[in-house]
Amino acid sequence: MLRLTEVRLPLDHTPEDLTHAAADRMGVGPDDVRSLEIIRRGYDARQRGRIRLVYTLDAEVADEAAVLARIAGKPNISPAPDMAYRFVDINAPALTSRLDYLRPVVIGAGPCGLMAGLILAQMGLRPIILERGKQVRERTVDTFALWRRGELTTESNVQFGEGGAGTFSDGKLYSQVSDPRHLGRKVLQEFVRAGAPEEILWLSKPHIGTFRLVSMVGHMRAEIEAAGGEYRFGTRVEDLLTEEAPEGELRVSGLRLSDGSVLPARHVILAVGHSARDTFAMLHDRGVVMKAKPFSMGVRIEHPQSLIDEARFGSQAGNSLLGAADYKLVHHASDGRGVYSFCMCPGGTVVAATSEEGRVVTNGMSQYSRAERNANAGIVVELRPGEDYPDEPLAGVEWQRYWERKAWEVGGGGYRAPAQRVGDFLAGRPSETLGSVVPSYKPGVTPTDLSLCLPDFVVTAIREALPAFAGKLDAFALEDAVMTGIETRTSSPLRITRGDDGQSLNTRGLFPAGEGAGYAGGIFSAAIDGIRIAEAVALDLSGQQADGLVRGGKTGVYG
Repeated sequence: MLRLTEVRLPLDHTPEDLTHAAADRMGVGPDDVRSLEIIRRGYDARQRGRIRLVYTLDAEVADEAAVLARIAGKPNISPAPDMAYRFVDINAPALTSRLDYLRPVVIGAGPCGLMAGLILAQMGLRPIILERGKQVRERTVDTFALWRRGELTTESNVQFGEGGAGTFSDGKLYSQVSDPRHLGRKVLQEFVRAGAPEEILWLSKPHIGTFRLVSMVGHMRAEIEAAGGEYRFGTRVEDLLTEEAPEGELRVSGLRLSDGSVLPARHVILAVGHSARDTFAMLHDRGVVMKAKPFSMGVRIEHPQSLIDEARFGSQAGNSLLGAADYKLVHHASDGRGVYSFCMCPGGTVVAATSEEGRVVTNGMSQYSRAERNANAGIVVELRPGEDYPDEPLAGVEWQRYWERKAWEVGGGGYRAPAQRVGDFLAGRPSETLGSVVPSYKPGVTPTDLSLCLPDFVVTAIREALPAFAGKLDAFALEDAVMTGIETRTSSPLRITRGDDGQSLNTRGLFPAGEGAGYAGGIFSAAIDGIRIAEAVALDLSGQQADGLVRGGKTGVYG
């Protein structure tokens, strides 16, 4: 099998055109191409009048050895890599006979915990998955109660519950993490098995959307349970129990749960997400090594999706192969801070995403169709520990809380969000009314001055960035575009430090993972990290060294 990259064709090409292009690349006739598999399809829209589809293909040809000899050293063609997932070798039958004592525990059922639990279950290790929130469909009812009636359930909302924060998002399935073992392919294959559209295997920017994610999460839970895994919903971890190991280190011995019971445990995957603030505080009190990590904050901006489509695709706007247009914008402010678009949701809505009473938090969400009137994205500014707030592990959490409370006050309570026209924001005057762009945020917005609930340097940086963004994307010049505040949960404000074996630096048996621990950013990278950590747990259970296994677990943020 041969891998062909950068195969470019016009939007209106035929299947035969694709075969001919592959044959030309390999220097063979079309009849010599025995099979052709699309591995990736994206588009190049840098020239709006000449948009091209860009393919990565795997091709089987009649005489592969002769083709390889002929094209040796040529760019964009090589032997196809092996992308099959292979479980780590742990001698599972010997392990499962001891699992009454050794059953691994996963805290959190978001994308990281879900994939960690699935991998452990598929290896026969019967994980116990603890989730403070509810099953995904019950959680959806509670989340809609906040959006429609302003009623917050603090243990069941956008942040907490089965599926994690990514359930109520655009469902993006791409990231910037290094993935030499093709773990992302395993994630996508499992999602397809659970009901995701097969196109996510090859689209360059795949997404699923909230309603499909809800169904998929339930299917994956059923598979974990069928393989011997166990879920405990409505179960919050109140305390981490440790003992001194013979080598003088602390080692996990169990978990005290919200019902007062103690769950004995030796291997605990911590996949709690970026908003488990009470859990962070508990772990800090127990001396688990953690440190402050940069994150970002800002606002959600909304434009008519048709305006974004036109700005990005020109006369090709509306083409079904392109779908609703997205964007990614970055500006380096004069004070050296980065200002960038975050978690861009084509054809989506801005949603209430708080998990604590008396605070306002925004996020973006789309359905699979991406058919809503507005496009939205976070416009956020980098924050620096030690400069903007103390360089202490929990200081970022308190910074978030302070400004989320300000947003509640400026919004007028009832989880209404403060909002402002872009034209007014740039002019430094409050908005008394909004214009042609109708904000999608529910329970509703209050026209006001966003500078009242954002740090001065964030306001200054965004005011500098918006005109620069307009120079890159015409739609950003729209003065009636609306900004809704505030966006604070872009990523975890701390990192729970782990070694190359995946374990906490000072608490053996504790495996920090995913977005909450500071090792992922978004659904896809969190799920990949869940696989890595599940493998590390399995190897440790079997008495093998896992050093270096999770070294690739770096943050890659797409939201």
